[in-house]
Amino acid sequence: MPLFSLEGRVAMVTGCNKGLGQAMAVALAEAGADIIGANRRHADETRQRVEALGRRYIHLEAELGKDRPATIIEKAIAEGGQLDILVNNAGMIRRAPALEFSEDDWDSVIDVNLKATFFLTQHAARHMIERGTGGKIIHVASMLSFQGGIRVPSYTASKSGILGLTRLMANEWAAQGVNVNAIAPGYMATDNTQALRDDPQRSAEILSRIPAGRWGNPDDLAGAVVFLASPASDYVHGHTLAVDGGWLAR
Repeated sequence: MPLFSLEGRVAMVTGCNKGLGQAMAVALAEAGADIIGANRRHADETRQRVEALGRRYIHLEAELGKDRPATIIEKAIAEGGQLDILVNNAGMIRRAPALEFSEDDWDSVIDVNLKATFFLTQHAARHMIERGTGGKIIHVASMLSFQGGIRVPSYTASKSGILGLTRLMANEWAAQGVNVNAIAPGYMATDNTQALRDDPQRSAEILSRIPAGRWGNPDDLAGAVVFLASPASDYVHGHTLAVDGGWLAR
């Protein structure tokens, strides 16, 4: 099989109705994978783009943080026939100074970004190990997996946790053929960064630090996600790949 081919694979991408998740789902489909989109609502545009590539798109209605992860994975396997790749993209963010941050905002972000990611991955990995075929798990980390940020305490905690879980899961499952890695997007032009881009001072501060001189686009993640999902990364375990325009190098 060609190094970057995903022919015959089934990939589940959470939160793929738009933005980064949509771009990664389409990239995986371009490489040959069928896609299970786990979203709170229908992702019609993503479906159209995946099906235009001749791949299957399966809609799975799921609300992370509320629905049981075991049930989500069971439905994905039943609908897709198998599960070879899991991309944990869905996430949320709440902004407020640490001195004022509420317990509700803490719990809601941690439940979706960290707890749901862990238990979805646990059940997906069990399936991959029991099948004996291994698989690829890709978490979506953040620049705030490496840095503290400001006004996003629960988001920073959750994404720092993702960095640690990526390493722990790789330590436990690498020998069983399950690759666990993460992508840390830099500052991307998505809904999550709308508030930053709308703030002239913050936007200028951010752009001035990015060596590439621009905000990232969702399509900038396409190569990274295909690499980490494909045979090309079979000996890559526990790594968090920054796709950041050079932000961390500054």
